[in-house]
Amino acid sequence: MNKTLEPIQHYPAHIQEQVESLINNNRLGKYLLGRYPVVHDINGEKALYNYVQAYKKRYIKQSNPISKVNFDDKIQLVKHALGTHSFVSRVQGNKLKAKQEIRIASLFKQAPQAMLDMIVVHELAHLKEKEHNKAFYKLCCYMLPDYHQLELDTRLFLIHENIFGNLYENR
Repeated sequence: MNKTLEPIQHYPAHIQEQVESLINNNRLGKYLLGRYPVVHDINGEKALYNYVQAYKKRYIKQSNPISKVNFDDKIQLVKHALGTHSFVSRVQGNKLKAKQEIRIASLFKQAPQAMLDMIVVHELAHLKEKEHNKAFYKLCCYMLPDYHQLELDTRLFLIHENIFGNLYENR
């Protein structure tokens, strides 16, 4: 397995071959720019929190509240490809308080809106479904109908980042 293609290692061989061809012909960046020419304008933590809350309010109102949403410099993009969703339990007096947090890799501060949407939807789906199962992906597709294509393109964005650097930086 080519280490460069690690973000798509679970995809079928024909897709991996197409991606390898895009890389070898120096066309991966052109493909991504053609589909996603501009980056989102969500710059601060408060704007990101409000953005995630709007998604949550629209699609999964009945789920547990989110206490924190932020961009995180410490997320390892290979291990945690896109973002993390965590439950933080704290003892306050004689009660156990549980808080839910979403962290998105800082790389996605300069990424297309659609890719940020995909990550947000993925992490929000974990509020209802903990495992990556059929119900989880059904919920993702409910919130974002082209979820699977966006997930693939986001992984291609990660591959481009690993090889050539951020596509949208210094443009």
